[in-house]
Amino acid sequence: MKLMRVGTPGAERPVLRLSEHDHRDLRPVTADFDAAFFRDGGLDRVRRAVDQGALPRTDITGLRVGAPIARPGVVLCIGMNYAAHAAESGATPPGQPVLFYKSPNTVVGPYDTVLVPRGSRRTDWEVELAVVLAAPARYLDSPEEAAGLIAGYAVSNDVSERAFQLDDSGGQWSKGKSCETFNPLGPWLVTPDEVGDPQALGLRSRVNGEPRQDSRTADMIFPVHYLIYHLSQYLVLEPGDLVNTGTPEGVALSGRFPYLAPGDVVEMSIDGLGAQRTPVAAAG
Repeated sequence: MKLMRVGTPGAERPVLRLSEHDHRDLRPVTADFDAAFFRDGGLDRVRRAVDQGALPRTDITGLRVGAPIARPGVVLCIGMNYAAHAAESGATPPGQPVLFYKSPNTVVGPYDTVLVPRGSRRTDWEVELAVVLAAPARYLDSPEEAAGLIAGYAVSNDVSERAFQLDDSGGQWSKGKSCETFNPLGPWLVTPDEVGDPQALGLRSRVNGEPRQDSRTADMIFPVHYLIYHLSQYLVLEPGDLVNTGTPEGVALSGRFPYLAPGDVVEMSIDGLGAQRTPVAAAG
């Protein structure tokens, strides 16, 4: 299934995308894709409603597409999870997953404007495979157990201000990760049965039409299911939580490309998960 949300910020409504020209109103099932929806078997209720033909068609023409989930309780991010990206960052590939936090209010829609923050010198892009939890993950026994706890996958842009992240960090990265609009997400949340192997996906980014990143999730140092298992040994992941799984090489931090500036347009896509297109503007 492909789940999406449409409408103005803060007033989005849930929609099921069956095809490019066939969308179904999910308000008979849920008011939103939030923690309660995932925790209380919302995905199964949607499947039953589809099987019963109980969902009316809805026209989303001209409507803004929001992030495919409501504001998550937490955004967990994995740093340097592709060896080539670690190398272009001047770092040694990590021996275990590197975790940092991103403010949940950074999550915006896949076509919303990314704002270059005041005082920014090095705003960067990062295409990533995002994972949304369907059930709590606590002290999992194996990576295989993690597979059954995933609600779906989405395209994520872990926008980063590198000066804030590295020069002004005070020893951690979140200052450079948590500026407003710094996590475009979507357009869809795609359930695992449609995605298949999460380690067999191509992911790409472009800036102003020029290729930047072009890699595959097979190149991850730590695979998706292992990441969920590993994180569960240190914290409890809750339904609706968002995990960004790392970015491949091809970011501005490499020194090969200019950083983002107002007027730029960033495009990102992942096989089977759709594409996003975000214009860049200066924060007011």
